[in-house]
Amino acid sequence: MIGTDDGAEARRKSFIVLLFAVLLAAALGSSAGIFNDGDVSWHLATGQWIIDHRAIPDTDPFSFTWGGKPWVPIEWLAEVVMTGAHRLAGYSGLAALVTAALIALNLLVTVNALRFVPPWAAAAIVVLLDLILIPMMLARPHLLAWALLAFWLSMLLRARERDRAPPLAAALLIVVWVNLHGSFAIALVIAAAFGLEALLTTPDRARALRQWGLFGLACAIGGLVNANGIDGVLHPLTIANLEMLPLIDEWKPSNPRTTPFFFVASAFGALLAWQGRPKLHPVRWLLLALLLGMAMMQMRHQAVFAIAAAMLVPAGCAGLAGRPAGRLLTVVAVSVAAALVLVRAVLPITLPENSANPWKLIAAVPPELRTQPVLNGYSMGGPLILSGIRPYVDGRGDMYGDELVVGYKRITEGNAAELDAAVRRWNIRWAILPPRYPKLIALLDQSPQWRKIHQDNIGAIYVRN
Repeated sequence: MIGTDDGAEARRKSFIVLLFAVLLAAALGSSAGIFNDGDVSWHLATGQWIIDHRAIPDTDPFSFTWGGKPWVPIEWLAEVVMTGAHRLAGYSGLAALVTAALIALNLLVTVNALRFVPPWAAAAIVVLLDLILIPMMLARPHLLAWALLAFWLSMLLRARERDRAPPLAAALLIVVWVNLHGSFAIALVIAAAFGLEALLTTPDRARALRQWGLFGLACAIGGLVNANGIDGVLHPLTIANLEMLPLIDEWKPSNPRTTPFFFVASAFGALLAWQGRPKLHPVRWLLLALLLGMAMMQMRHQAVFAIAAAMLVPAGCAGLAGRPAGRLLTVVAVSVAAALVLVRAVLPITLPENSANPWKLIAAVPPELRTQPVLNGYSMGGPLILSGIRPYVDGRGDMYGDELVVGYKRITEGNAAELDAAVRRWNIRWAILPPRYPKLIALLDQSPQWRKIHQDNIGAIYVRN
């Protein structure tokens, strides 16, 4: 069994764990690795477009292959927040936003764990959680939604402890969430699971049905209060039916080779849980099993499972004499967190030069080519958009659809017929490609129709003769 610790010494240790969680999140949020994704750039470009036009686009304003066609920007609120941080303090401001979101997540998870388990166990939980999240710690909207998920679970746990549904006003969080990130749909599933648990365990089932039914209705209505209308609600479901999902890394099934942290941390987490002998209602075990299944089927759901497990499993260890740090010490920890966020906003940060941030390579593009149709690397699409160049494709694969993305995949695999068809259809005049497409690069190098005009360690630029 996990040991316990009592009295002032335990509260002191709890405070140390809170500070540790804050410092860990601050260190992770300060890493330049949070910008290692080309999607960061098109999210910033979208936020800039929304602020400049004071409207939310319903058609694509960026690419030449989909320009003017329907687009559902379900993450518009996150993009506006990201752009606001970027305008205030550049990429340091964006790093500060990421740091604040990670600190909020770690604090919520740690404070919740300290209610039920000893400080050392709470520290282990937050470390294992962050290990799982590290590969997904990117300056993108999904990261901002993590703290919302932890807060949502904390609120539901406390509501069940009081044997009541959360207040109807709590459904306002769904209004924010649905405009921030598509994971709001999972929040509704989690709330439904807690409502079912209440119906199965509460003697007064009529009261439980009335309270949780009203709360569920309020959440459903909240989901409809979004800038994209019914499309914003249905969009996460339409994405799940796309054939091209297996071509995108984050939609691929989990496996130890690509995401070893998830499997190692989950194994240690299972061992820690076995030590604590958590007693969870069967509905909660089923919920965790569902989320684990989703995580195994698609890597992008690993974060949801990890956060849910970090919040729910400690609650089943209520007999282990958890020791909260106390209100005053918690306020001190939050104050330290705020100071660290401000420091992060002031200190400069250097972006890594790679295919997600190919700024020197883009600077080498001749002015006369910048307005011409281009065949670009997938991760380079976002930086091209932020540079004012219309890409062939970018990280909005769900918008482009199966035909274009699957065809693009064939092109990158060196399919000459697919390349010729795309060149004729779109009158492609140049290409900017990373080394990760060796077959396509070899095809261009061998073709008399293409000529390389620039190359560095990030990629190469070709023009069509």
